[in-house]
Amino acid sequence: MRRVVRQSKFRHVFGQAVKNDQCYDDIRVSRVTWDSSFCAVNPRFVAIIVEASGGGAFLVLPLHKTGRIDKSYPTVCGHTGPVLDIDWCPHNDQVIASGSEDCTVMVWQIPENGLTLSLTEPVVILEGHSKRVGIVAWHPTARNVLLSAGCDNAIIIWNVGTGEALINLDDMHSDMIYNVSWNRNGSLICTASKDKKVRVIDPRKQEIVAEKEKAHEGARPMRAIFLADGNVFTTGFSRMSERQLALWNPKNMEEPIALHEMDTSNGVLLPFYDPDTSIIYLCGKGDSSIRYFEITDESPYVHYLNTFSSKEPQRGMGYMPKRGLDVNKCEIARFFKLHERKCEPIIMTVPRKSDLFQDDLYPDTAGPEAALEAEEWFEGRNADPLLISLKHGYIPGKNRDLKVVKKNILDSKPTANKKCDLISIPKKTADAASGQNEAKLDEILKEIKSIKDTICNQDERISKLEQQMAKIAA
Repeated sequence: MRRVVRQSKFRHVFGQAVKNDQCYDDIRVSRVTWDSSFCAVNPRFVAIIVEASGGGAFLVLPLHKTGRIDKSYPTVCGHTGPVLDIDWCPHNDQVIASGSEDCTVMVWQIPENGLTLSLTEPVVILEGHSKRVGIVAWHPTARNVLLSAGCDNAIIIWNVGTGEALINLDDMHSDMIYNVSWNRNGSLICTASKDKKVRVIDPRKQEIVAEKEKAHEGARPMRAIFLADGNVFTTGFSRMSERQLALWNPKNMEEPIALHEMDTSNGVLLPFYDPDTSIIYLCGKGDSSIRYFEITDESPYVHYLNTFSSKEPQRGMGYMPKRGLDVNKCEIARFFKLHERKCEPIIMTVPRKSDLFQDDLYPDTAGPEAALEAEEWFEGRNADPLLISLKHGYIPGKNRDLKVVKKNILDSKPTANKKCDLISIPKKTADAASGQNEAKLDEILKEIKSIKDTICNQDERISKLEQQMAKIAA
């Protein structure tokens, strides 16, 4: 009997590594034994955690700055211990959060054209964990809401705009948290933990909505992420150390909707999910391949599509948001693969003959505007992401400045009722009036310093550009 091949527009998706001159070379990728992706990407910058002596640092490179990266290239280096995780803010392409072994979370503002000097002063330091912080994740729809998880088995949700820890989930996990994922509108989180449990948590009610013991029997690390329809996708290991992937309905976690065994490699599978196309990409740490699957409503629910293979194993992986892709080339995903000494972009494409915009590949996708303010979310409101069309491409250029920089919470002045200014945040809020005065003085000094730094950076940039002009004119 002839086997009928399932119809899917993604059956022929193929991956291609870019040419050597479009890679980022001579980067000393961090050797920390931590299972994070070590890389974060947005339409403007690629950030990579690197080796740093006596502290922790990460590189932030403008996307176009390919080729060999000079050893003296400035880094973001304010942490006193190795950086374990980084995450770009989805609502501001110049803001990035980092978690470190020094037990702190720091939020940084990257200058518009990238770094010209090393950045040592974060906009705000968030202190509340008692052990190293291995996970940071921004809220998908609310401005200024950041989640961090540490090896103290606690999850803290911060209002970055005021520097306060507003939710502390410190009694829900009895063992190390491997990963945390927000759902589509940010009303729930799901976590995978060393105690082999997958939990679905309502962070504002501070209660566990659903949990599954031994989601995967194996002792090695698991991952759990939310899909757009509310189901949970997990990767882990069987008792025989085979790598598995599974799909769960949080309303009934007794049995998985689907469970597939893959291979016996021992690298942790990092899942990257595209809610617009329902494709999941699995990148194993230490593997040299990216497998991708389509999630559908029909059995077997998780359909294997293809594998992209290369020679070199990956140390980590960055995943570009949809708005950073080239829609004219039918690009549906772009990965930034970390080798030992370089970062190599890999482009996933759907082959199409037509040059027209392929609206079936690019439904409206999450844009850079926040749907809620932090205060609204903490008060209990939910909102889906604000969608944008990619029909004419997405240019993080002048229109971007118009849209976001004017409304940028990092640049706006504080008003009486909304504390939105990240730059003017004291580390700890004092109750006494004298404490408030000191804090106010602190704020003003910080702002003066920040403005001076900016002016200094701009002066350097101007002189460099003038030198370049002189060379070209000569």
